Amino acid sequence: MINQSTTDKLIEMRLTAMADAFRIQMDDKSMKDVPFEDRFGMLVDVEYTNRKNNRLKRLIHHAELEQSDVCISGIDYTSGRKLNKSLINRLATCEYIAEYRNIFITGATGSGKTYMACAFGMEACKQYFTVKYVRLPDLLLELETARNEGCFAKVLSKYTKPLLLIIDEWLLLKLNESESKNLFELIHKRRKKSSTIFCSQFREEGWYERLGGNDNPLADAIMDRIVYDAYKINIESVDPSKDISMREVFGMDMDQAQ
Repeated sequence: MINQSTTDKLIEMRLTAMADAFRIQMDDKSMKDVPFEDRFGMLVDVEYTNRKNNRLKRLIHHAELEQSDVCISGIDYTSGRKLNKSLINRLATCEYIAEYRNIFITGATGSGKTYMACAFGMEACKQYFTVKYVRLPDLLLELETARNEGCFAKVLSKYTKPLLLIIDEWLLLKLNESESKNLFELIHKRRKKSSTIFCSQFREEGWYERLGGNDNPLADAIMDRIVYDAYKINIESVDPSKDISMREVFGMDMDQAQ
């Protein structure tokens, strides 16, 4: 009766994993010979591990990664691409997030940019950083809609709060004045407070023109806020004539991310 009361209280306090472990201990006769401190430590370990696992699941769920079954160890270094393995492994430690530095991942369609970015995102989740993935076209549309509906600040916070933001299909199309304004607001609020991974088909040198160049006063402002101290990974083929799309390597549909 006392054991049932204890179990009920644990459940009421939402310590369900500990309650289950307590039941198991009560049914295990061999546990009677285990010191109280050790048994209590086991119960705490079960609850602690369960909460950490649940937290990780929530972080991965809210990150909405384009590819969720990814990991740094799954990056293919044998498919004829020039990749700096030491840099990638260094970035996998998530040190850049603590330093509020950005990452540029550039390369042709099918070169594995999205996979790599999501792998970095997964590592960040495993270290309990908040992460958010979004395609730039979707982001721009959402921000423009929010501005028109009078809820711009609320939607903007959705993308400023995560410690790591992954923006895929970066500058796939040139931005208009309204899009540049909305993007600048986001970039400015994230500056020196968080990190962003930019995935683009175009090298950094071409971003200024795609932001409007000399015709857009915000082009300089945006570039100034993202370029400084950024890590750069340009995915190139060792031999373009023998290039293999990473979509083919991983058996992905052609409609999926780059």
